[in-house]
Amino acid sequence: MHQRILILDYGSQVTQLIARRVREAGVYSEIHPGDVDDAFIQEQKEQGLKGIILSGSHASAYHENSLKVPAGVFSAGVPVLGICYGMQSMALQLGGKVEFSDHREFGYAEVRAHGHTRLLDGIQDFATAEGHGMLKVWMSHGDKVTELPPGFNLMASTTSCPIAGMADEERGFYGVQFHPEVTHTVQGEALLKRFVRDICACSGDWNMPDYIEEAVARIREQVGDEHVLLGLSGGVDSSVAAALIHRAIGDQLTCVFVDHGLLRLNEADQVMKTFADNLGVRVIHVDATEQFMGKLAGVSDPEAKRKIIGREFVEVFQEEAGKMTNARWLAQGTIYPDVIESAASKTGKAVAIKSHHNVGGLPDTLNLKLLEPLRELFKDEVRKLGVALGLPHDMVYRHPFPGPGLGVRILGEVKKEYADLLRRADAIFIEELRNTIDPETGKSWYDLTSQAFTVFLPVKSVGVMGDGRTYDYVVALRAVQTSDFMTADWAELPYALLKRVSGRVINEVRGINRVTYDVSSKPPATIEWE
Repeated sequence: MHQRILILDYGSQVTQLIARRVREAGVYSEIHPGDVDDAFIQEQKEQGLKGIILSGSHASAYHENSLKVPAGVFSAGVPVLGICYGMQSMALQLGGKVEFSDHREFGYAEVRAHGHTRLLDGIQDFATAEGHGMLKVWMSHGDKVTELPPGFNLMASTTSCPIAGMADEERGFYGVQFHPEVTHTVQGEALLKRFVRDICACSGDWNMPDYIEEAVARIREQVGDEHVLLGLSGGVDSSVAAALIHRAIGDQLTCVFVDHGLLRLNEADQVMKTFADNLGVRVIHVDATEQFMGKLAGVSDPEAKRKIIGREFVEVFQEEAGKMTNARWLAQGTIYPDVIESAASKTGKAVAIKSHHNVGGLPDTLNLKLLEPLRELFKDEVRKLGVALGLPHDMVYRHPFPGPGLGVRILGEVKKEYADLLRRADAIFIEELRNTIDPETGKSWYDLTSQAFTVFLPVKSVGVMGDGRTYDYVVALRAVQTSDFMTADWAELPYALLKRVSGRVINEVRGINRVTYDVSSKPPATIEWE
């Protein structure tokens, strides 16, 4: 049993980042709704609870209908850290005051530390001429604590927020008005690590190489001698799930790889080579290109395309599953963010981000039990697990690829001709990114970008090649840099790199005569075009 930190979610869009930062400190964490009951807190104590973190929120703590922190949190006998709304709720419920602020803070701020508390002692970004320790942080609040609860001392302040941090060292209760979970708070990682490792006394027993053994044991216990069916997409999540399950039960696993004709260049061959040839996994390869293209003919609406691709995938997968009489389990690459976001959507206890339907939302008629071996892992943990399982680094750390594949990177109607052109142009872009090394970091531009791809535009433009006039298609290059995919900046790729990509695409891919580069950030744009 792992030592654990419980994170109570009050609706912040960045609550997941708290859990990720805690796990990066080597400590297991789970996110649960902010209004769990006291019995749940007691259950967590019996499972190794070492501390509790209260998240931020879009709400105001003093509103009558706002979620309250369960009383059991403050009587559990473990340290508690309140962040933004979490701090305000802590202050209000323990006898302090919270009021609307006439000077809201959103964005960068400089916070002065007070009192040399255990949480902030020795953690600072710079010192003032008077010797005061200062932190560069990210704020996002319209309310503020105006009176400390009994037993608390001032821990931090800004000019517009006199109580930006508070501490009751005796009980191990801390509150910060700023957000240590976001990268904009420079010392945020150090602060959260101080809380979970020093104040909560967690030993740091959470890492992926050691996790393999317990995950394998759990899968074997769940499945027994029954057989498992997995829809292998070639993406990171399903690939790691396949490798982990195969490590546990070997030939009891069968994977179905559906090629819908919208994969990247040579992707089907690479998937088969990695799993069937190198790892010895049983993989059924279904080439359903004609079926998918036929159903997509004449359809240009992005959501309609997604639904068609999802529905056809289900039909193909169900047909293959029907041929196997011994399968009792359906395995999916569900990961922890899927679980968190879907729960928020269903319960309404947090602001929903998006819903998730793994493997296209497979029907109950399959009559299979569900196996989700990655459901407690974040994406970065899944990647580390994949490397530990022996999957190729290039496969595990490649950029995200949407479930509908090139279907949502071809604007408008999807045609095989468009997919073939896009595949080749995209392969050139990715190849040049991998081959171009940034002299300052020593890394390739593929590794320096979080997601890069090519988009096919269903328009033609005039060009000149040799002595002739051309009237061919246009593609757009897209590359972004982000730490969490919630916001993203367009990557400032070197002009020389863009020039090489453009020259190669126009010269090598007959049918494309113009290449553009997307310089939109998220927000207001999204990362994908559809």
